[in-house]
Amino acid sequence: MKNPHHISTSEIRSDFLEFFRGKGHTIVPSAPLVPANDPTLLFTNSGMVQFKNVFLGSEKPGYVRAADVQRCLRAGGKHNDLDQVGYTARHHTFFEMLGNWSFGDYFKEDAIAWAWELLTKVWKLPAERLLVTVYHTDDEAYAIWNQKMGIPAERIVRIGDNKGAPYASDNFWQMADTGPCGPCTEIFYDHGDHIAGGPPGSPDEDGDRFIEIWNLVFMQFDRQPDGTLVPLPAPCVDTGMGLERLAAVLQGVHGNYEIDLFRHLIAKAAEFTSTADLGNKSLRVIADHIRACSFLIVDGVLPSNEGRGYVLRRIIRRALRHGWMLGQKGPFFSRMVAPLVEVMGDAYPELTAKREFVERALLAEEERFAETLDSGMRIFDEVASRSTGMIPGADAFRLYDTYGFPVDLTADIARERGLSVDMAGFDQSMEEQRRKAREAGKFGNATTMPAELAAQLSPTRFLGYDELGADDLQVLALLKDGRPVDQIDAGDDAVVILDRTPFYAESGGQVGDTGDLEAGAARFAVRDTQKFAGQFHGHVGNLASGSLKRGDRVRASVDAVRRAATVLNHSATHLLHSALRSVLGDHVTQKGSLVAPDRLRFDFAHFAPVSASDLAEIERRVNAEVRRNHAAEVHHMGMQEALDFGAMALFGEKYGDEVRVLRMGDTSTELCGGTHVSRTGDIGLFKIVSEGGVSAGVRRIEALTGQGALDFVAEEERRLDEAASLLGGNAADIADKLRSLLDRQKKLERELESIKAKAASGATSDLGASAAQVGAVKVVATRLEGFDAKALRDAVDRLKQQLGDSVIVLAGTSDGKAALVAGVNGAAAGRVKAGELLAHVASQINGKGGGRADMAQGGGDDGPALVQALAGVAGWVEVKLS
Repeated sequence: MKNPHHISTSEIRSDFLEFFRGKGHTIVPSAPLVPANDPTLLFTNSGMVQFKNVFLGSEKPGYVRAADVQRCLRAGGKHNDLDQVGYTARHHTFFEMLGNWSFGDYFKEDAIAWAWELLTKVWKLPAERLLVTVYHTDDEAYAIWNQKMGIPAERIVRIGDNKGAPYASDNFWQMADTGPCGPCTEIFYDHGDHIAGGPPGSPDEDGDRFIEIWNLVFMQFDRQPDGTLVPLPAPCVDTGMGLERLAAVLQGVHGNYEIDLFRHLIAKAAEFTSTADLGNKSLRVIADHIRACSFLIVDGVLPSNEGRGYVLRRIIRRALRHGWMLGQKGPFFSRMVAPLVEVMGDAYPELTAKREFVERALLAEEERFAETLDSGMRIFDEVASRSTGMIPGADAFRLYDTYGFPVDLTADIARERGLSVDMAGFDQSMEEQRRKAREAGKFGNATTMPAELAAQLSPTRFLGYDELGADDLQVLALLKDGRPVDQIDAGDDAVVILDRTPFYAESGGQVGDTGDLEAGAARFAVRDTQKFAGQFHGHVGNLASGSLKRGDRVRASVDAVRRAATVLNHSATHLLHSALRSVLGDHVTQKGSLVAPDRLRFDFAHFAPVSASDLAEIERRVNAEVRRNHAAEVHHMGMQEALDFGAMALFGEKYGDEVRVLRMGDTSTELCGGTHVSRTGDIGLFKIVSEGGVSAGVRRIEALTGQGALDFVAEEERRLDEAASLLGGNAADIADKLRSLLDRQKKLERELESIKAKAASGATSDLGASAAQVGAVKVVATRLEGFDAKALRDAVDRLKQQLGDSVIVLAGTSDGKAALVAGVNGAAAGRVKAGELLAHVASQINGKGGGRADMAQGGGDDGPALVQALAGVAGWVEVKLS
């Protein structure tokens, strides 16, 4: 049955806000789609995001009741509806959430009463069509619905924990594993028994008959990491009602894409793609995606290959591909911005203001993708034609790597043809590309080896955890210029691959070992050790003497001093990582590292420079762990067992079924294949030497350990003593001495300025006496040695006062350059402009300049041309005055 009360989407927004304004709520504007200062979220995915800190008590707004219409996006991360969009009646990437909020003010009774009043009295929905759910232990909410709102017991459903864990219920709301949470009550609309589906809580609840339209969350608790619920200081209310779903109910239609807003966008999409069938699902996709893409761009996101920009690019390309399916291969998507502004511009003025920018960004992406879409689809058709039900992962990767098809786009196209995609194979191809990129980036092509050689060899066995020297190691292969050879001779640069080795191959940020390989008269100097094909330790270096053949037996000796210094830095890196997370927060994750003998470098995710006080605290914590002299415990275990043990997996590492876990004290437990100290006390001293930015959201700390740190401190002390000596004191009173010196310098500078001013005043008086007379105007154009721009401006001002009606150009010269200042005063004003005069003079001395009509400045070269230019000023002024 159609609802007789037809209402536009814009009117629903307005009605909602005005209703709650009348209930004492402050109307709050929508927050952007990019959450402010919340690294846990990719996008604003619900109405409560902007109020998260209010619920936690760390932020106090100037109101206790609020209402808003929040724009939301679910197309990446935990909340990702992209795959369903266009194929269902109610899934969207972008949607609007109507919400009213109480921050420690009203609670369950008022929230329920007002929701019922708005739905049944203002919007006049028939009460018998509404059904509600409550959390199974929330007797208070049940009683309000039953006894005060008069809802019969048969239309109130208690929903329990049906997901195998406490509070894991559709009627217990929580934003994440920790944080604000509480029971909720949901209001459903019954479309009628002619639609398939049962009420919530029943086996066929996923049907389309009963549709949730409003969720009232009663925020009572703050969930702790251990799962316990701590009552919030003041219980709050957080409600959310999807505007699109509500509009469908109020407008008497069954699907969201039938409401007025979408009818307009779908009609325009049909017009721009020359599509007659308005029921075509591709039109739905385009209509949905234009909202998501436009508002992402409005909120500062642009298409890119990472993060939010990559999600935007995926959505755009999905829309473009659906246009391509409709036969529209030219730009069309950017044209959809105008009709979007028509239906949403009044509610979101920022969309109207940035319309042209959004159109340009989308058009550029259309033009970029058009170049690859056609050829990519041909490849897909070819792959699909030989598929037996699944697109191979390698082919999906080729479409991604060569033709720019995000894998979910390939999956989208495949699903329409009854096919699936081998995602495990795609991930394997992606990882292989990353591995190759890492290897190529580290050592050109040096870490690659012929596939046939790799197939013949067994992986190198690493001995270096326990020993730095080993005998009777067999030469399995020799590489010269990247090709296998049977023998190398003195002077040859080569790579030696052994069956076993104590040499650590560069990985996990730790540099490769150096040292020697010896066999009789042959000595091979190892200048680096790299991993070849991910499993062979390649000793890179030069044969200093003798010859070396495949099959020879050698003795290996690692540079023990270099390795010892390196392990101090590697272990310190683990302690630094732990300290960073303790001081700055758990959002800190490793983004890269370098562990060398002379220093360590650690890159980590963080949103701002680290303050001096935080750096001092981080350094203090690391050194405290060093002094505690924890044993460096090594454990070998399965991957899941390691994660349960509390180990952190590090950036850029690939782990097998069995992993190596390093634990130092209670604070540092990480998966790591590197070499480390026996006890943390071996590190001796940890000293941070710099902190800075690497890229957006990534910071870098460089530090020293052991003797390097001691040498750094000693050098700092030497410099301090030297500075103290120059100041005539000692390190203890250096600050007082320096402060006294600076005070004296400031006093001398003031005295010097006073002397300069007197000299300039005298020079100015002399210039005034020698001014040329051009009609009624005095003209001064001269060169002053050593005057800077400020002194010139002061001189021009004094000359104006002294001469009255005047035109002045002064050139201050120093080191072959001239600073120019021009001024015009009195009767000359109007006919002579300082900016034009200065530009005239500057153009003759390879300079430039300009300014106001009364004062201008610039510069150029000193020399004969300057003298000539100044000599011509009086004549130029005469022409202007005449």
